[in-house]
Amino acid sequence: MLPRTVFLSRLLALYYILAAISMFLHKQTYVETVTALLHNAPAMFLVSIFALLAGLAMVLGHNIWSSGTVAAVVSLIGWITLIKGLLFLFLSPQMESELFLSKLHYGQLFYMYATISLVLGVYLTYRGFTSSSRS
Repeated sequence: MLPRTVFLSRLLALYYILAAISMFLHKQTYVETVTALLHNAPAMFLVSIFALLAGLAMVLGHNIWSSGTVAAVVSLIGWITLIKGLLFLFLSPQMESELFLSKLHYGQLFYMYATISLVLGVYLTYRGFTSSSRS
């Protein structure tokens, strides 16, 4: 694996695992916070800027689709982050709230989202920390 892929897979792995554990421990806090955040336009503007920057950094720095599954997963995460940042930036607060709370059923499917994060984190941890990087 490329050193960049190894680094990003390890970084994302640890983030996803820690976030998932926190989500499992504090469901009500997460649901209330995300709901409040989606109804706060200035805060969502800041979230959109950070998500856009993170997504752009990952897409520009790691848009690698042919070097194996881990590289493709890391690239996909970058594109999803970029798209999410763009949605947050261009959708109205009402549309954002409708999309994430109603259409994606954030509160009702909360544990499924937390589980996806945990599984993704475990996969990236295993692959990122057990592979050697090559130049």
